Amino acid sequence: MPGQRNYSRSDSQPLDLTYGHLMPQALEVEKAVLGALMIDRNAYMEVCDKLVPESFYEHRNQMVYDAIRTLSQEDSPIDVLTVTDKLGKMGKLEEVGGPGYIAELSSRVATSANVDYHSCIVAEKYLARQMIHYVSDVGKKVFDETYDIKDVVDEAESTLFELSQKNMKKDYSVLSPIVDKAVELVKIAHSNQGGITGISTGFTDLDDKTCGWQNSDLVIIAGRPAMGKTAFALSLAKNIAADQKIPMAFFSLEMSDVQLTNRLMSNACKIEGKKLLSGQLDRADWLRLDKKIDILKDAPLYIDDTEGLSVMDLRSKARRLVKEHGVRLIMIDYLQLMTASGMKYNSRQEEVSLISRSLKGLAKELNIPVLALSQLNRGVESRVGAEGKRPQLSDLRESGAIEQDADMVIFLHRPEYYGILMSADGLIDYQGKAEVIISKHRKGATGIIMMGFKGEYTRFENCNDQSLSISIPTEGGEIIGSKVNGENSDVLFSSEEYDPFKLAAIDGYRGGD
Repeated sequence: MPGQRNYSRSDSQPLDLTYGHLMPQALEVEKAVLGALMIDRNAYMEVCDKLVPESFYEHRNQMVYDAIRTLSQEDSPIDVLTVTDKLGKMGKLEEVGGPGYIAELSSRVATSANVDYHSCIVAEKYLARQMIHYVSDVGKKVFDETYDIKDVVDEAESTLFELSQKNMKKDYSVLSPIVDKAVELVKIAHSNQGGITGISTGFTDLDDKTCGWQNSDLVIIAGRPAMGKTAFALSLAKNIAADQKIPMAFFSLEMSDVQLTNRLMSNACKIEGKKLLSGQLDRADWLRLDKKIDILKDAPLYIDDTEGLSVMDLRSKARRLVKEHGVRLIMIDYLQLMTASGMKYNSRQEEVSLISRSLKGLAKELNIPVLALSQLNRGVESRVGAEGKRPQLSDLRESGAIEQDADMVIFLHRPEYYGILMSADGLIDYQGKAEVIISKHRKGATGIIMMGFKGEYTRFENCNDQSLSISIPTEGGEIIGSKVNGENSDVLFSSEEYDPFKLAAIDGYRGGD
């Protein structure tokens, strides 16, 4: 029958007739590995992260390795006698060929010196067999008209992604060269003006606290609707790609490339979005458009507006953009619109967990910052007052994994949207401003930055309110007014992780729990 394995009585070697020829295998190497494990107990520690029982092609070798693994987990000695005894207790000794087969395995090798190399061969043959089964299964479903081709593609992407993740194992590193590398980075940072070690955000105070967007970091930028998530993302894109000419990729899952470009034009040219939409531009608007449009045309910004983008698609596209165009930063708008490719999940939270974990993995793999916009749950709306409306980590939708995987979590909050126009003490005018709240920061300070918000231009900018050019001491931080590039900017910061309910600030500007 198709798919059936036949065993020769002479040597018990499996012959898989599924594909008309032998599957990738290395039976003699398998036996060498098992023999080495039984003459050197420490050898198992060299192979345990590479091999599982299914890595062995011959079924009885799978059972022997399973017995060895069980002995190791029990912290028991591993040799011919203990393996034979364990197989007997498992009721599998006769199935593998009795004590004679176990003795034969150990007699095949005199040393375990090559066990690591041999185990890699066994692992590679196993991966090859997995790929063959994967390709065959996809082929059968493509020819079967009862399957929806889109579902087949999703499932194929998911399976391939899972295979690649399982086989991407990184070895440990010795500390000494890592220390040298870290010292070298410190020297580079010292030589940079302004202490920017990553990609500048274009916002002075944000750069001051983050030192720019750092390589391999996953940054989550979250907020309720109308808080300006897309405006903030576009402001960053303008500052990074248009002004600094740093190649950047923007994956827009919510808006088309034309809609996104219209908003970017509004941001860069300071022309109201409704005017661009209606075409009702006056002379001053046309002059600004003519003056600024070339900056956008020359920007190395790569926009992808694929709807329902999967993790696998993002990964392959990101790799190509980095390789072909030197992209140094990725923006995703937004995380909850992504899919984890055809796999079945018990809950949406489980799927989002895989997505956030994959984004962090992508940032590390490509060694570039990955910024992802994220939604907040509706709990914010049910709270009252300026303190209650300010978001917190628990407000992240499907928050557990996102909070855990992110190196930095930034919340966008506009008190003005909720009708809160002034702080209780009258010192802070919230009109035309937004709070950029760094709520989690693995590498530095947390706190609140006040920025200007121009909704009509889809734009964030450094705050320039003269009334905030003050320095007010607080229990948990301070609001600092500073002149930078001719503009005033204002920051509330604490050296500890930001907690809006424990960070006591000036009256009317306190966090709430």
